Amino acid sequence: MRSRLIIAIDGPSGAGKGTVARALAAALGYRHVDTGAMYRAVGWRVLHQGLPLDDEHVVVGVAERATFDLEGGHVVIDGHDVTAAIRTPEIDRAATAVARLSSVRSVLVARQRAMGEAGGVVMEGRDIGTAVFPDADVKLYLDASPEERARRRASDPAHTMHGTSLAQVATALKTRDDSDRTRTASPLTIAPDAHVVDTTGVAPEEVVRRVLEWIGPRIERAGADRS
Repeated sequence: MRSRLIIAIDGPSGAGKGTVARALAAALGYRHVDTGAMYRAVGWRVLHQGLPLDDEHVVVGVAERATFDLEGGHVVIDGHDVTAAIRTPEIDRAATAVARLSSVRSVLVARQRAMGEAGGVVMEGRDIGTAVFPDADVKLYLDASPEERARRRASDPAHTMHGTSLAQVATALKTRDDSDRTRTASPLTIAPDAHVVDTTGVAPEEVVRRVLEWIGPRIERAGADRS
């Protein structure tokens, strides 16, 4: 076991991955990497340059040339701080399109492995425990009922346009879920050895407390191995 663990968190939109991952990383003194932000940033960059999202050759070229800075809660691609710009319904759709391209996933997965291979990282996404780090020390899969996830997303102005109904948000989430689970490249699935956490009706602080309690022995073993 590594002295500083690789913690993989997967799950669908609205399950609470971001909140839990950030809190875990802060509690453990680990780096937090939001891999979804990388796909969003590539989608933003493609649109910003006026390029077609459905041309895989073009999109993979953008991904290959891109420089990323994900430190301090910011998302920067090629020197552009897109932290707020990538949290919009338009970029939600762009990220879905980008994530379905196998060659783009290959490029970004390689980047993500380089970011986390030394350990001391909490990495969140949809294929971390199955494709990016199948040998992660800790694998979590966060989920919640479709109704709960829709309510959370509908209350998040960063992702939902004013006037959008709960039914419209639920439909958009189902479309994203179907795309994530049926894509050829690294579909959203639960790793066989993942610890599944249902966050329905559970406050984020309580989810984090339970997760820390569950991974505590692993942290202790890692520390003992190091000494």
